[in-house]
Amino acid sequence: MAVEASPPTLFSPWPDRLRHSAIILLAAGLALIALVMFGELSPTRAGIAFACIAGAALVPWRLHDVATSREEVLGDNPVEAPAVRAIIAGMPDPAVLLDRAGRVIHFNGAAAQLAPALRKNELAQFALRSPEIVTALRESIATTEPRRATYLDHVPVDRWMELIITPLSVPTAFGGLDTCMLLTFHDQTPLRRVEEMRADFVANASHELRTPLAALSGFIETLQGPAKDDAKARERFLGIMHTQARRMARLIDDLLSLSRVELTAHVRPDMQVDILPIIRQVGDGLEPLAAERHVKIEMALPDAPVVIAGDREELLRLFENLIENALKYGASGGRVVVSVTAAATGEGVPEVRVAVRDFGPGIAPEHLPRLTERFYRVDVGDSRAQGGTGLGLSLVKHILNRHRGRLLIESVPKNGATFTAAFPKVPSAVN
Repeated sequence: MAVEASPPTLFSPWPDRLRHSAIILLAAGLALIALVMFGELSPTRAGIAFACIAGAALVPWRLHDVATSREEVLGDNPVEAPAVRAIIAGMPDPAVLLDRAGRVIHFNGAAAQLAPALRKNELAQFALRSPEIVTALRESIATTEPRRATYLDHVPVDRWMELIITPLSVPTAFGGLDTCMLLTFHDQTPLRRVEEMRADFVANASHELRTPLAALSGFIETLQGPAKDDAKARERFLGIMHTQARRMARLIDDLLSLSRVELTAHVRPDMQVDILPIIRQVGDGLEPLAAERHVKIEMALPDAPVVIAGDREELLRLFENLIENALKYGASGGRVVVSVTAAATGEGVPEVRVAVRDFGPGIAPEHLPRLTERFYRVDVGDSRAQGGTGLGLSLVKHILNRHRGRLLIESVPKNGATFTAAFPKVPSAVN
């Protein structure tokens, strides 16, 4: 249905408020002229009355015009400019720009991942709930001075973060200056882990290396002295020295592997890997050890590929530790079963489980919670006799943590033990 346009009038091109004022003035002028013509009003008084009416009609229009101009200027806030938004969005670290009251003006994608609750024009402290952040932000707003804060972020994994709050003086729309707060977040986890690894390495390595080094030193002194010409003793001592040297090499290798995994624990692997060839490769590589211990390795693996997001070298190390432990400590059972199944967590999240079961003596319940601690051993003498370093299960746990998986341990004394590595299932994987 067509709507006919109103016919143009004398005042059509004028703004609404000015057009209304002009109509009022025209009506008032005609009325005053009529009063003068009929002698009811003198021309002087009529002129004064018209001037008063004109002022009353035109001043509100001018005030509205000034107010409108002010609103337009306020809307053109320099801090809201696209260039500022682009600068914040382009910063590599999480960044949030706040006004003096602590409300969010801009934030980038990295900040949205760090604090999903961030919303524009809302108070940042509602989204950044760490007490250290809130305290530093309040102090910086109150004093307009820079502040730093370090805090531990527990989601999705433990990360040490450093917050730097920088007050910025920005121009206002009317030529003055206002203060904004730029929040930048820096991931300090790698530096923290390096420091922790250095301290742990010194403490643990010095403790664990002391025994084999003492043995090597003692045998060397013996070979240089009383057993210098004893061929039989020399051969026996050299064999023991070789065993101790291999133990030290393995200990150092495990420590370095553990350090590498811890260094990247906060970075989840994203490569898709079929774990079945890895498990078969580990099983084939451990066949000589199985034959030496008179243990049979049984593989219960599906035919179709089982794909997870993971790091192939770390997964090799993980499965090697689990199967080798079963061969060493469960050898009396005569067999080790490696199986791969699909399952779900208690919350119904699908996962892939790789179980390694032995039929040996099992593990007492009081030891189970501590098995993944560094250098923890159920039987120190037996572990060292088997060539263990006390780091295998700790390494397994850290690799699984990096893969966002979990380690399940089940054992009944005299009925073997089952160690299960559970990994999140890749949605597109077909089992």
